[in-house]
Amino acid sequence: MADRIQAPLEAPNLAVSTVIFTLRTCETGELKLALPLVKRIRAPFENQWALPGGPLKITEDLSNAASRNLLETTGLEPRYLEQLYAFGSLDRSPGSKVSDRVVSIVYWALVGTDEAGAAIESENVQWFWADELPQLAFDHNIIVEYALNRLRNKLAYSQLAHLFLPELFTLAQLREVYEAVLNIQLDPGNFRRLVEAEGSVEPTGERLAGTRHRPPQLYRATNTGENQ
Repeated sequence: MADRIQAPLEAPNLAVSTVIFTLRTCETGELKLALPLVKRIRAPFENQWALPGGPLKITEDLSNAASRNLLETTGLEPRYLEQLYAFGSLDRSPGSKVSDRVVSIVYWALVGTDEAGAAIESENVQWFWADELPQLAFDHNIIVEYALNRLRNKLAYSQLAHLFLPELFTLAQLREVYEAVLNIQLDPGNFRRLVEAEGSVEPTGERLAGTRHRPPQLYRATNTGENQ
């Protein structure tokens, strides 16, 4: 009987990856949703772009690992961080041995637009437009699409849009965030009425300085910590 006992299979390796969203100004002067990618320097998928991530340290909390990925990749800290999903299909890395199987715990994070300009960029770390990605390593295109859907769906019932902005903002700036994330054009009048009816923002009594015409009113988010 003893010679029939099989050795237990090895456990899969665990990794943490992070989809990091921010808004950056494109060539036309408009805001577009962007995320940083890192170039792989070893097989599999050598020289292909991938999401920032790496092995989970034995002493590291999952969310701490995701925050570390963001800090090491961009030099920034997230304004918002949420666990997205676990990705572990058997064909994530074609040709790899069973013992090389990796299950990735994926987080998604938001970085403020005003901070994005200070982010780290190099030959192996670059920002890409979220809707214009190349073919990424592993299943990372699927992961980004999953994260995009989560962000866009959550924008409809939460105050995530405010996290892309400074504490005080105009309604036009808030509308630009929605347009950039959802990749649509919104009617300014309808948007103003909808936002004011929701009560998600409140006027500060201050106005934006340095404008040529009548300065627009500045707003702040109400109950920012709720529904996020």
